[in-house]
Amino acid sequence: MADKPLIAAAVAARSKAYAPYSRFLVGAAVKDETGAIHAGCNVENAAYPQGTCAEAGAVAAMVLAGGRKIVEAAVVGAGEGLVTPCGGCRQKLREFGSPGLAIHVCDETGMVKKSFTLEELLPSSFGPENLA
Repeated sequence: MADKPLIAAAVAARSKAYAPYSRFLVGAAVKDETGAIHAGCNVENAAYPQGTCAEAGAVAAMVLAGGRKIVEAAVVGAGEGLVTPCGGCRQKLREFGSPGLAIHVCDETGMVKKSFTLEELLPSSFGPENLA
């Protein structure tokens, strides 16, 4: 079952997205090892595609706040298709999350369309333990 405050934070973050070029708003939120929730939104740039993804913003907010482990994540976007994290963001989530990390993909209202584990989205991933 997805954490309701986590999804609410991702929905709220989506409303703050800066996407004047694609008009594709995305919000994300991660819950850290202390239970704190950190959110981010996509931010586009005129030097397209030099913007940042919502997941990257949420991870950066977590790190800034002192979090070092993601225990649950949510991504919110509109449209018929699933708005899953891009490849780069899957790796960013992997840096701080285990293969079993739950990632909830939601529509713009916060309704969960599908939940995945990080292993399902990024199979046989390379993580920090590979460098130990």
